[in-house]
Amino acid sequence: MKDYRINESVEAIENYGATTVSTEALLGVILNNSEKAKCLMHKEDSLFAGQLDGLKGLLRQDSDGLKYLGLNKTEAARILASIELGMRIARLKTDEPKRITSPGDAAKFFMDRLRHETHEKFFVMTLNSKNRITKVKQISEGSLTSAVVHPREVFAQAVTAHAASILVAHNHPSGDPCPSVEDHRLTKALAEAGEVLGIPLLDHVVIGDGRHYSFKEHGDL
Repeated sequence: MKDYRINESVEAIENYGATTVSTEALLGVILNNSEKAKCLMHKEDSLFAGQLDGLKGLLRQDSDGLKYLGLNKTEAARILASIELGMRIARLKTDEPKRITSPGDAAKFFMDRLRHETHEKFFVMTLNSKNRITKVKQISEGSLTSAVVHPREVFAQAVTAHAASILVAHNHPSGDPCPSVEDHRLTKALAEAGEVLGIPLLDHVVIGDGRHYSFKEHGDL
């Protein structure tokens, strides 16, 4: 039996663009099932119940989570593939700086990579004498609230890359970029190690959901 609502959505996207159709219609096209999309949008235990936090919540789902909402493995895979493709396109469109000239440049570089992560991830960025990026490496991945990092792991990357300086960044899955006491301690330890090695720490940027905290900007470094 033909799903005429899907055909209507496809026609609307073709003639007027995807931005003109509803989230429910987009889901229907991805799932090739408008009724299942409607159910997903309106069932009481759905991510979209009340339209609160729906798309953001969808970004945090894995295959098991989507199956729990009533999707089969193929439908779950379609949703996850669509999200991943969109995120990759967003990264391509982002004007990523090859040269870091301000804390804002660093925050822009890491925002799309880290803002939706469900666990803390810690990265080190190595730079040359002209503050051009030479390498970006993930050092650790932790829990919902912390990632264990040791200065030797950070500076091992810096020494290997013959870095003139480094910048570090990590995310707060809560969305609040305000640094913790441990964040302050780690930043101080990294700054001191950098002085000894002659590889200064330029900044430590904490990524939240659309917001960031720069130790440099706040005079904490």
